[in-house]
Amino acid sequence: MQELVVSYEVMRWEEKAIIDAARELGLSITPFHLHTSFLLIGGGSQFKDPFNPGETVVIQRAISHAVALNSTLVLESAGLRVINNSAALARALNKVWTLSLLAKAGIQTPRSAVVFSEEAGYKLTSLLNYPLVIKPIDGSWGRLVALIRDNEELRTILEHRAYIQSPNMKIHLIQEYVEKPGRDIRVFTIGDEVVTAIYRVSEHWITNTARGGRAEPARVDHELEDIALKTARVLGVEFAGIDVFEDKHRGYVVNEVNSIPEFKNTVIATGCKVHVRLVEYVKNLLKK
Repeated sequence: MQELVVSYEVMRWEEKAIIDAARELGLSITPFHLHTSFLLIGGGSQFKDPFNPGETVVIQRAISHAVALNSTLVLESAGLRVINNSAALARALNKVWTLSLLAKAGIQTPRSAVVFSEEAGYKLTSLLNYPLVIKPIDGSWGRLVALIRDNEELRTILEHRAYIQSPNMKIHLIQEYVEKPGRDIRVFTIGDEVVTAIYRVSEHWITNTARGGRAEPARVDHELEDIALKTARVLGVEFAGIDVFEDKHRGYVVNEVNSIPEFKNTVIATGCKVHVRLVEYVKNLLKK
């Protein structure tokens, strides 16, 4: 029996839609709740029933980055194929890793730097002018992302983060502020195909739909399609939401890559059934 497993923490709209699509397309579907289940490293008897490594694909939908990566590693240890795989997740979940790989591949990104102290942050301002954007090296939904307009704001934010216990909060990703036309673009890729895209429109400089941004259908030209697909290949993601800025001087600039993207607002805005396209992709994998 060909099977799709949905690994999740919270059953949101997206997870329900994937499960419904799998049933409609004739796949056996197993929702796997990570908070009420255990995972055996190496698999063993746990994966003989209901999981069969030879005929099973797992779609990773965990919300926590740490849970997503670690559960994927264990699932892979049992011989299961996971979308996205652990290597792709690790690259995309760490913004420094993402930006470094994209820059090395010649894909335009915001001018970015990493600093590990307040002193280094001040030195950076001799190269990158205010306003600047500071963000954690991991995270989503625009959380803990701040706009810095002067040295006083930089000092305040860095001092505040010094009291946060997480080691990752001692690593500061600082980027140029890219002037946007009141929107950015999220491009959805599945396999080697762009399936749809939205403009995320907002009067606020943070355009995430989770922060109040409005989703509208976006036009994908050949250049944007090429950039999105190259980005997906560089990171090794099979399913992704790729965030792109429109810079008036440099054109398309890739800002971030979400390897476990939400897509409810995209389906509503565009009519593209991302969940169906994703399950169809999995079904084709299982045929091979």
